[in-house]
Amino acid sequence: MSHLQRGPWARPEERGRFWLLTSLRDLVDRIAAGSPARLAVISFAAVVSVFSFLLWLPVASAPGVVTTLEDAVFTATSAVTVTGLTTVSTATNWSFFGQFVILVAMQIGGLGTLTMTSILALAIGRKLGLKSRLITQEALNIGRLGEVGSLLQIIVLMSVTIEAILAAVLTIGFLVNGEPFLTALWHGVFYAVSAFNNGGFTPHSDGLVPYTDAVLILLPIALGVFLGALGFPVVLVLRQTGLRFSRWNLNTKLVIVTTTILLFVGWALFLAFEWSNPDTLRDLPVHEKIFEGFFHSVMVRSGGFNLVDMNSLEPVTLLMTDALMFAGGGPASVAGGIKVTTLAVVFLAILAEARGDRSVIAFYRTIPEDALRIAISVIMMGATVVLVGCGILVEISEEPLDRVMFEVISAYATCGLSVGLSGELPPAGKYVLVLIMLIGRIGTTTVAAALALRSRRRLYKYPEERPIIG
Repeated sequence: MSHLQRGPWARPEERGRFWLLTSLRDLVDRIAAGSPARLAVISFAAVVSVFSFLLWLPVASAPGVVTTLEDAVFTATSAVTVTGLTTVSTATNWSFFGQFVILVAMQIGGLGTLTMTSILALAIGRKLGLKSRLITQEALNIGRLGEVGSLLQIIVLMSVTIEAILAAVLTIGFLVNGEPFLTALWHGVFYAVSAFNNGGFTPHSDGLVPYTDAVLILLPIALGVFLGALGFPVVLVLRQTGLRFSRWNLNTKLVIVTTTILLFVGWALFLAFEWSNPDTLRDLPVHEKIFEGFFHSVMVRSGGFNLVDMNSLEPVTLLMTDALMFAGGGPASVAGGIKVTTLAVVFLAILAEARGDRSVIAFYRTIPEDALRIAISVIMMGATVVLVGCGILVEISEEPLDRVMFEVISAYATCGLSVGLSGELPPAGKYVLVLIMLIGRIGTTTVAAALALRSRRRLYKYPEERPIIG
């Protein structure tokens, strides 16, 4: 009789239940077909709401600790957007259950809430349909639909493999540093997920500062952050072509070349600015100075871990860190910011204009004009978000602009480095940073597409007239 219960003879409660599920499915289908970007915004908001509720539960807080709603929402948003900013101590405010919720939120946020359903579909042997591919293509910014299925498999395989290797090495590292086995195992798993997903959360009250000479801990974390920030499409190309530069596509070349340049520039500038700073590097051995410069340069574009107090840095170092955080990592990665390809395209356009070239060329490929327009739009929208966020928080907190700007850029770029302002803000200021983190993680272009009611195509063209520029 089960087949009859789905027909007109079904009991009223059965009809109501199936009607609700069918209506919900139809609603999701309509949103996905009309605007996958809008579905991305709704999905992230829904996931943040669930984890906010879980962290608000008394069982998520440490004994004797009462977590406010704004702190629960802030932490959940920071974890889902893999930012790493905190208003309360991860080590002392949350119970084991609370820390586990944060770990799961980072994993889901790193993979992307939209890709999770497609990943589960692949796991049980189902084929991705066109609609699922369109949604995933929008979430991962993939150029060709044919790459979606293989990319999702790479995401699962790469995430599980790299995180398992990192967890094993880190567990050994914490064991060597005197932690009991179960504690070392938990810390190894937590840091592995946090590092590869560029989460920046740490279960230690002092963060990584006590481990400044523990290479077996710091080096795997830095490697995990670097790999996570490259982007899944880059890893897909590397898997298919290996290290043969000539066979890489343009996106892979731009990501790796630009990332390498920014890594060495940030490394050199950090050492130059902080070498004689008595509060950071001055009293350290030379090899520790060099390593901390490398570690800082890896972390500033998305990782969020730190070995020195951000408030102790020279003002020029903070400014350099602001710029590197704003640049971010690779597209379709767990990193935030405007993305290194955006920066590369605009730089190449400036170089082409200086040379008098009519086209933007990179590695013997012509970059389309619409890619340049999108790059300029992303930079301008990102700068606008930072500008508006700074203005609001300066008014709310009455803090100096340099501290506010550092925190806002860190939130927008989902980096997680902090000068401590997040925990000092009133509830209104914390919710402002929540919104900035969401915009930064989902992407300004995705948010713009989600808010657009419809797209237009003009069937006519107005006469050209050149304004005076400069």
